[in-house]
Parts: sequence; C-alpha cells; structure tokens
Amino acid sequence: MAITAAMVKELRERTGAGMMDCKKALTETGGDIDAAVDLMRKSGAAKADKKASRVAAEGVVIIERDNNRAAIVEVNCETDFVAGGDDFRDFASAVAQAVLANAPDNDGALADIALDSGKNLDETRRELIAKIGENIQVRRFGVLESKGPLGTYVHGNDKIGVLVALDGGDEDLARDVAMHIAWSNPSCLRPEDVPAELVAKEKEILVEQARGEGKPDNIIEKMVGGRLNKFLNEVSLLGQAFVKDPKVNVGKLLGAAGSVVDGYLRFEVGEGIEKKTEDFAAEVMAQVQGSDS
Repeated sequence: MAITAAMVKELRERTGAGMMDCKKALTETGGDIDAAVDLMRKSGAAKADKKASRVAAEGVVIIERDNNRAAIVEVNCETDFVAGGDDFRDFASAVAQAVLANAPDNDGALADIALDSGKNLDETRRELIAKIGENIQVRRFGVLESKGPLGTYVHGNDKIGVLVALDGGDEDLARDVAMHIAWSNPSCLRPEDVPAELVAKEKEILVEQARGEGKPDNIIEKMVGGRLNKFLNEVSLLGQAFVKDPKVNVGKLLGAAGSVVDGYLRFEVGEGIEKKTEDFAAEVMAQVQGSDS
C-alpha cells in the first residue's frame, strides 16, 4: 500500500514523532495507522533504553502546592531547548502533581503512579523520550509540610526551586527566606550542623594560609578561630547575611519575628552533574542525528 503524505501527517499529529519515523512505522504496518501508533509506542521503550546513558543535565524544577504542603521535583533533559518546550514542561508538572498527591517514598513507587491519561508515569516518560528524542529523567523529588507559613520560590526560568517551612512568622517572611536560600545555597541550617570533616578540612586550609602569611603559632590559633567562625556562618542558613539586608543575618531576622525554620529543600537544575560542552551547531546536529536513532 502506498504511504501518502496525509497518512504521515495524521500519524505525526497523533504521536508527535518525526516524519521519517512515522513513514517507517506506516511502511512496516502496511499503512495501518492504528497499528503504526501501537508499533511506535512499543518502540518507545527501546528508544528510552538506548538514550538512557546520555547526559541529561538541563531541565526544570517545578513546585506544586496545596495549602501548607508542597512538592518539588527536578526533571532533566539534554538541552535547554527541550526544557522550554510545552510537552516537557507539561510532563514535569504532571510529575510534581503526582508527587504531591501520592508522596512516593522512592523512585520505583513514583514510576508506577498512574497519571490522568491512565498510563503510569514511567510509561509516559518513555513515550515522551520517543517523541522528543532526548533522554528524560526524573532526578529527584521531595515533599515538605509546614505547621506554619510555607515559603516557595522559583528562580531563573524554573532552574532553581526552594521550599521552606517556618514555625511562626508570616507568608512574606517565608517567601523572603525561600528567596534567600535560592540565592545563597546554604550547606546546612546552623553553623553547628556543618559536617565535622568539612570543618577539619577548612581549618587545615586556614592554618596553612596563616603560616604562609608568616604568622607565629600563638597568633595562628586565634586567627584561625575567627576565620573558621566566619566560614561556618557563611555556609549555614542562620548565620548568613540576609540578601535583602546584609546588616542582619537570617537567624536574627527570624528571631525578631518569633519564627524558626523547621526544614527546607533547594533544587538546582543539573547541580552535581558533569555537563557536556557543545556549541549550538553541534547541539542541533546531535538532535537531527538523534531523530534517526
């Protein structure tokens, strides 16, 4: 049976796949569009497995909220171009909604959650990989519930997202603290929460710096103590100078409002992932070549 342009167009509209993939599926199914749809859905799993090893360091951080409870997710793809597309962003939002509604405790539980379409989340992810042609991964997720104000903040075209739960204070304070966390990226809540190995490593560096400045040993200890305290405040939320008013630290800001931080989550797209460096032309070429894989 001859494969017409109208048949290819209809299959593309139903699957969102590339023209050549549609024509190939129609050829294999003798022009049966329904069978071609099924074939392309089945092949989606194979394509997903093939692309799973490719670095996915772009993407979005999405927050979904229901009163004093919110979910935050990071969903990754390979290019910023895809991260800005409606299909990818709709999927990321669906993931966040599923996390908020079901509070899964691990990746496997999340993958099995049924979405409104009737398909589970991982099946939907694999079909999107087949359609878009990039590796797509749900990298991490979390849920935070607050007994007081809940602060949410998303920055940089959904590249950084923050949730913060306060006990005391108000919504404006919670949002300000969330915004500060997005900007400052604290390692922990309090100076005393900084891991002992990190403190020891920093102290060793500070001692060597002081010796390099030619300071005597009796002075080094005092110098290092002061510099170490400065470091601990800089990396912990409560010790940091507040972004809107550097004259006051976050701990004092909260104390003045009779508020404490019960917990926070900060996700940044691609944080800790080793990214590939490609120029735009190479990236486009990789997309074109990937459409045939």
